[in-house]
Amino acid sequence: MGLMLNVVLFVLLLLSSTLCAKHKVVIGVDHAPPYSYVEDDGQIKGLIVDIIRAMPVAQELEIETVACPFSRCVKMIAQGEIDIMGGLINTKERQKVMAFVEPPYMVLESSFVFYKQASSSLEVNNYEDLYNKRIAVIRSGVFFPRFDEDRELNKVPVNTEKIAIDLLLKDRVDLVIAVEETADHSMSILNQPSHQLEKVRYRFTKKIYGNMAMSLKFSNSSAGHKIRQGMEILANSHRLSMLVAPYNLPPIPSDLVSHP
Repeated sequence: MGLMLNVVLFVLLLLSSTLCAKHKVVIGVDHAPPYSYVEDDGQIKGLIVDIIRAMPVAQELEIETVACPFSRCVKMIAQGEIDIMGGLINTKERQKVMAFVEPPYMVLESSFVFYKQASSSLEVNNYEDLYNKRIAVIRSGVFFPRFDEDRELNKVPVNTEKIAIDLLLKDRVDLVIAVEETADHSMSILNQPSHQLEKVRYRFTKKIYGNMAMSLKFSNSSAGHKIRQGMEILANSHRLSMLVAPYNLPPIPSDLVSHP
């Protein structure tokens, strides 16, 4: 009788442990203020983490955050070493190695602009003027198709926009490409010397979308499916727009929300 009772208790304990088990989700976060921060003490926070924690599925998740430079995060999610990262522009090439979550949570009416030193006499009035210029670009970043696919441009890959600006001020590059709205805000947060910078005349304007992305393996898991549903729930309830507002981002347009 005692043996049977012990067996029953063991089975109940095993079932309880299985029911209470949480899905582990690893979120890759790069240091890109004001949207994400990796503090000196290793603490990681940012919008993508806020969004995951606000989802109904959050109580079923064991969330782990990993700090990585942007290019490293992109490589890790493509290889399945992390499950989620944020702020990615959706492209056909990226769709081959990762899965994008809809709707996007960063929707900007902005331009890709090129910064130069304010003291420079350099002029860039059209796309062709970019040739023979050293242009700092975020490693593994994407901008607009013509620029991304142009192999004749002299692109200097760097890990962060801060490094790009530092190289510009040291005359190591001639130009830095960035999203105008986010770059201006980021420089004010980081107290960078924006007064020493100037935007050239040429710019490429388009609507810019920033998405959450998942590794292909995680996307097909039960947790991945619930996170997709969670993003739709947040968007439909307008909670997503509330979450992005403190980051100085606009509300999610209604045409991107699939109302039930």
